[in-house]
Amino acid sequence: MTNEIVNKVAQSSLVVFDLEDYYPEQEAVVLDISQWLFQGFILKEKEFRAALQNFDFSIYNNKLIALTCTTDAILPSWAFMLVTVYVQPYAQMVNQGSVNDLYIAYYQQLINTIDFSIYQDQPVIIKGCSKKAIPEEAYVMATKKMMLYARSVMFGEACSAVPIYKRKK
Repeated sequence: MTNEIVNKVAQSSLVVFDLEDYYPEQEAVVLDISQWLFQGFILKEKEFRAALQNFDFSIYNNKLIALTCTTDAILPSWAFMLVTVYVQPYAQMVNQGSVNDLYIAYYQQLINTIDFSIYQDQPVIIKGCSKKAIPEEAYVMATKKMMLYARSVMFGEACSAVPIYKRKK
């Protein structure tokens, strides 16, 4: 009689989908537009435009940009639009909001490009326990797409997965 240990997880047909594999390599940077406001609060259009024209936006080359204003300034929508015009030629991505909002937008864009048909009729685990800050919204987006193809969707690790979805027969 052998007491061989069998790794049933390795022998299973489970397919792992890991959002961490798609985590951006580019640095995420907060770009605070209050630096171009008078005393950090007041937008004077002529001075604002001049400050943007004189700023070296090339420092944001190939970065993910979270546009925000860290003061309680009341700004017109076009203020963020104008900053975008200057930073977009250098940045990999520009989004208004927090870094988390930026990552949500990043994953939303990314998930729409992934070919989920490769998971057709497969039991899939959407891997949890990431070492990187994957927004929870990305898991929801991936689940919505995965449900269209996978036979079943679980969350977590193969040894302790939580059932999320199972296609009805």
